[in-house]
Amino acid sequence: MICVMINLGLSLTKLGTKVSATLPCLWSGIARCLSGLNVKLRPALRQAQVSWRHRTQIRGCSDTSATFHLHQDCLELSCGGTPMRFNYVWLRDHCRSAASYSSSTHQRNVDTGSIELSIRPDRTTVEDGHLVLTWPDGHVSKYSLSWLAENSYEVKKQSTVQPRILWNSDIYKNANIPSAKYSKFMSSDDELKKFLQPYLQYGIAFVDDVPATVEATEEVTKRVSLIRETTYGKMWCFTSDFARGDAAYSQLALDRHTDTSYFQEPCGIQVFHCLKHEGSGGRTLLVDGFYAAEKLRQKSPENFELLATVPVRHEYIEETESHRNHITGIGPVLNTYPWNNEIYLMRYNNYDRGVLNTVPHDTVQRWYEAHRELTAELRRPENELWVKLTPGKVIFIDNWRVLHGRESFTGLRQICGCYLTRDDIINTARCLGLQALS
Repeated sequence: MICVMINLGLSLTKLGTKVSATLPCLWSGIARCLSGLNVKLRPALRQAQVSWRHRTQIRGCSDTSATFHLHQDCLELSCGGTPMRFNYVWLRDHCRSAASYSSSTHQRNVDTGSIELSIRPDRTTVEDGHLVLTWPDGHVSKYSLSWLAENSYEVKKQSTVQPRILWNSDIYKNANIPSAKYSKFMSSDDELKKFLQPYLQYGIAFVDDVPATVEATEEVTKRVSLIRETTYGKMWCFTSDFARGDAAYSQLALDRHTDTSYFQEPCGIQVFHCLKHEGSGGRTLLVDGFYAAEKLRQKSPENFELLATVPVRHEYIEETESHRNHITGIGPVLNTYPWNNEIYLMRYNNYDRGVLNTVPHDTVQRWYEAHRELTAELRRPENELWVKLTPGKVIFIDNWRVLHGRESFTGLRQICGCYLTRDDIINTARCLGLQALS
């Protein structure tokens, strides 16, 4: 098998919960040890309980420090003492010349299927910080050394896709994250950026002073993303009238869960705005599912792996006078990227989980054990963040990460909201210069 490899950097994950007193010394010691290496570490350590990884970069890579060696199936490039191996077909496929790649549309022009699988360069040089290859047909490819390092397989394997701060109740409260203010949020990109940064890190964010109307709520949501229309429509508004075949349309307490687990691609963002409440109770429960999942990975890696590989069916069945739906989605409870095992989606909803007929007999008992252990982590009181939604306060929830629920309530309670497309909120963040890659 041919692969791309860089041996550098640092991957720190799954920090314990009792090392906060020693972390400053630990971090400064690590920094001193690495000061002589060509490694750049970011961002700064923030919380002891945070599970995090650092991106790594090659620094000081110049023509004089870069050397190469041609193997039968790959080119080995050493830059600043870092060995990297690049497959020849990969190199030709990723040529960034005008004939092979459009810099205006950022699209590939080369026909990958026509590249000879036995291709090798006739000439190889390093010039002005670039690897320069001349191919048998005379075509010349130039690659920035820093670009090669950034896009090598092992660097991607070691670096997190989306920097996150995992949290329990104390971690989130101690972060003192301010809510965005409606007027500035709607008119200032800087305010929008300040809103999106903690959203990307924590999976929740708030906008205050929003007029308590469906129209104003819709206006706020469109500032960050596109509304995803579902069987519930675009903007929805509900009370405890059982107008739809869902427990949310009641006064009952709801345990922590993610929404639309019965969609093959669950909705990315959940928005809530309490327009009116004439009664008591009804606080919103928030739990960082990734925090609980990482705790499970630390304590029982085999149970984490089981929940990340065994597919489970969720379904939504609705049979009312005005609505008939039967929607199913199949996927594991925990979804991870295959190249670095980083979790990117949690599908946890005990209300909507269908018949467990996708799990073989010899795995069923183990699955229930793993599910029980994850549930115990999710239900730890210290992991629960309770928020009272009031008219004017709009909450945005990363539905792939943060579970929500509510306590029972009395009186009339009117909630409006919608689902937003995940790709478009990530797009908004990127266009504002934020690191948003998932």
